[in-house]
Amino acid sequence: MNLRKIGIVGCGFVGSATAFALMQSKLYSEMVLVDTNFEKADGEAMDISDGLPYSEAMNIYAGSYQDLEDASLIVITAGANQKPGETRLDLIEKNKKIMNSVIDEIKKTAFEGILLIVSNPVDILTYEALKRSGYDENRVIGSGTVLDTARLKDEISKHLTVDSQNVHTMIIGEHGDSEVPVWSATNISGVPLNDFCELRGFYNHDEGMQRLYENVRDSAYKIIERKGATYYGIAMGVTRIARCIVRDEHSVLPVSTILHGEYGIEDICLSIPSVLGKDGVEKVLEMKLNDDEFYKLYASAEELRKYL
Repeated sequence: MNLRKIGIVGCGFVGSATAFALMQSKLYSEMVLVDTNFEKADGEAMDISDGLPYSEAMNIYAGSYQDLEDASLIVITAGANQKPGETRLDLIEKNKKIMNSVIDEIKKTAFEGILLIVSNPVDILTYEALKRSGYDENRVIGSGTVLDTARLKDEISKHLTVDSQNVHTMIIGEHGDSEVPVWSATNISGVPLNDFCELRGFYNHDEGMQRLYENVRDSAYKIIERKGATYYGIAMGVTRIARCIVRDEHSVLPVSTILHGEYGIEDICLSIPSVLGKDGVEKVLEMKLNDDEFYKLYASAEELRKYL
């Protein structure tokens, strides 16, 4: 296995933006783009390669599933895009078929790396990929609520006029309409959220938190309504996950992974804070949630279970 080789399956908006972000990250020396439309993948590889003189040496090319065999990470973005008015769960049937065909092709190779599922609905498709592939659970993960968490940090930073890197918060559960913000653990460099809000002159905490949450929850709908698709934010989220893996950082991110009794939830993939390293998910963490957050997380799991 080549630790500095990555593959991307699906060269639509998300796959192409992810490939561009990964080229700029300088994490890898080789990147393979795979798509049912080889010409599209080849064109993307050529276009992205044009920027290499301003980055670092990297071999970027369109290839086949066999070319992915020795990659350390395969990012799967293949699938139908969410359209205006659609939820992520509306994509299940068509994207499940696509995911199964991709996994079947990967299984024909001797691939031993990590699968990162990005296609939506990501929690359902991560579960499908895990069961279909038969790979170890730590090796099959979804991008989860990494993007949603970034959106929440950005909303809070704008609201409080503070650097988003000083905002510590998490969204867990479904990457979708039932996602759960963990307000009880949210702080600004150790200062509890409500206390920091009051330092800025904000006192209607419940109203403010609900507004910020709705902005995050509805963000994708607003972007899709305006430009047809979302892809830059998730491309950066995928790059962050890849960095954790290739550098063996042991960082904590809310990726989608299968649960075995954590939070009282069994046999379903949910976005939960997990320690990530070179072998994928090392440990699923159980946060101390308040009663309302615990109830909403369980409800989110049950909503997803209907579609498994």
